[in-house]
Amino acid sequence: MSDWIKKDLLGLEYLNKEEIELVLSTAASFKEVSTRSIKKVPALRGSTVVNLFYEPSTRTRVSFEVAAKRLSADVINIAAQESSVRKGETLIDTGRNIQALKADIIVIRHNCSGAANILARNVAISVINAGDGWHEHPTQALLDMFTLKEKLGDIQGLSVSIVGDIAHSRVARSNIWGLTKLGAKVTVCAPKMLIPPGIEKMGARVTSDIDAAIKDADALNILRMQFERDEQNAFPKQLEYFKTFGITKERLKKAKKDIVIMHPGPINRGVEMASDVADGEHAVILEQVTNGIAVRMAVLYLVSQARGLHENTD
Repeated sequence: MSDWIKKDLLGLEYLNKEEIELVLSTAASFKEVSTRSIKKVPALRGSTVVNLFYEPSTRTRVSFEVAAKRLSADVINIAAQESSVRKGETLIDTGRNIQALKADIIVIRHNCSGAANILARNVAISVINAGDGWHEHPTQALLDMFTLKEKLGDIQGLSVSIVGDIAHSRVARSNIWGLTKLGAKVTVCAPKMLIPPGIEKMGARVTSDIDAAIKDADALNILRMQFERDEQNAFPKQLEYFKTFGITKERLKKAKKDIVIMHPGPINRGVEMASDVADGEHAVILEQVTNGIAVRMAVLYLVSQARGLHENTD
């Protein structure tokens, strides 16, 4: 297995199979930390992690904060609406000022695709993409794959169906990149207006038949319907969507007996899935949240190690 040499994590498009597997195996070693009475290791003692969030977030920001603190790092949270961004400061200037404060890692969430890449090119410290526009959300896909490995074993050969608002989903894109590199068969299922053109080129099969997406799947990854992005009033209405694409116990009668039900959250109950599915025996949604801490600990640790290598060779 290859060593990790990247100072940044910008997307799973840019990682190879061995690098993805290294993150997952490192996360497995860190997961045990959360079971201890003192949930800390000194791996990042003396380091500073800045969570720079230009979009609202609960799960991802808190998960990164908990992960960094369990590695003994100092954490600073910056919400763009409360920062100098409101005064017109650019992303690059914000990043360079954070670097000048001697921070070590910036975790960024931004509404513009490619923002993390731009920031990484303009600062020497590490940058982790916590979601950029419709582009990627790599740590969410990594925790999804980590959860799948825990529940079903090797990802090679698994059939995973991603259902919901594919067009606006950075989670879908990162999952497609990651799952296909690990040898899974990926199907995306959504109303036709929510299937982005060219998604097949990423290696996914496309269908608008929910029963076909469920039938042979080992796992369903259900995405939130992003109705707030429906500027042209083109989306199906919520009840219409649930009737046609919602995951119900009735629909799951056609599924494999050990099917795994995932969701990145937040769930719109009665829209993407019924409550008795979200809370049912097949759902691993809260396990995903728990696993997110271990995965983000792994990512923070790996980029910090690689940054040291980069500094030694500069």
